[in-house]
Amino acid sequence: MKRVAIIGGGAAGFFTAICLKEQNPGLEVDIFEKKQRVLAKVEVSGGGRCNCTNTFASISSDLHEAYPRGHRLMKRLMKGFSQRDAYAWFESHGVKLTVQPDGCVFPASQSSQTIVNCFMVHARKLGVNIRTGYNVQSWETLEGYQSVVVTTGGTPRAEGLSWLQAMGHDIVPPVPSLFSLRIDDEVLHSLMGTVVPHVVVMIPGEKMRAEGPLLFTHWGISGPAVLKLSSYAARLLNDRHYQTTIAVNWTCQTGDNVLSVLRSLSDSYPQRLLTTVSPCGLPARLWACLAERCLGERYHATWGSLNQKQMNRLANQLSGGDTYMTAGRAPFRDEFVTCGGVSLASVNPVTLESRHVPNLYFAGEVLDIDGITGGFNFQAAWTTAFIVAQAISKTIKENT
Repeated sequence: MKRVAIIGGGAAGFFTAICLKEQNPGLEVDIFEKKQRVLAKVEVSGGGRCNCTNTFASISSDLHEAYPRGHRLMKRLMKGFSQRDAYAWFESHGVKLTVQPDGCVFPASQSSQTIVNCFMVHARKLGVNIRTGYNVQSWETLEGYQSVVVTTGGTPRAEGLSWLQAMGHDIVPPVPSLFSLRIDDEVLHSLMGTVVPHVVVMIPGEKMRAEGPLLFTHWGISGPAVLKLSSYAARLLNDRHYQTTIAVNWTCQTGDNVLSVLRSLSDSYPQRLLTTVSPCGLPARLWACLAERCLGERYHATWGSLNQKQMNRLANQLSGGDTYMTAGRAPFRDEFVTCGGVSLASVNPVTLESRHVPNLYFAGEVLDIDGITGGFNFQAAWTTAFIVAQAISKTIKENT
């Protein structure tokens, strides 16, 4: 009997195993997971809801917006298994899905347990062997398997990939991606819980910017816009020890457009206090803080009393001139993704088979592929897993 070992009991590992067994019912497939629980990361993803893919409606055709690393390979691989294929796969396996206005796709149940149950039920029904508490760290322990798939996910330290490096694979040093930023500013901390629906965050002097909602926390800033920026700038932020200047455009408009809005408010509400009328739909508490930050005690003034210089300063403040110094990542391990891993130069871009060890394949985050927040990393797991399962199945049929 042909045997395949899958190292890692996460999203990519289970998807590979199920696809392999569906294509090759007589194949023996063993999943080895070093922890006592499988699919733990899937269970807690998306706040327990599991953002399992995305429509990609807001992403350009080159995929760089979705995958800061690995976008060219993902474009090739998704011709074989796209987000539409993933959507159809889950629905055909009993998981009803729902699409949010922002393109994120979740189980209709709004529970990640639905995805976990789907994988467990189908893996058991197909006869996949699941072995927990089994840490594979050498090729020698896998003797007797015709193919091996590494789906160990991201790792915070390069040492976790040393056994693969010893086999000849180039390893891109892993660093965190998708994390919140700490800003030591008591004024910002006072805004905890406030959400700004649409902002642009950027690193001045760098061609890195991200749009989306921003959330104030008790340690700094978070939300999709910040998480996206952390993905785009993962290596830059790591090199700077997570201490850098962040600029925020609170209105997603140009300075001239914001200035026009401010002038209109001044004409319409000359006797109203600044803090009683928020421009551009900004939350009242945030607007009060920004006005004080920009004008000092003058933020108690009326709209009609502002002079041109003050108008210009406010317009600049709201349209990208507001900057903060970060003091690190969020004070707890909230990052779920790392960039880095097995270099894409070390694998066949068609099959994801190792260029150094025959019949050794890679799928999921262990590869140097990572995406922004919004279901893109899970899509990378489904796509790479399916491609690997297809490649192994083809080899099995050719050798039968």
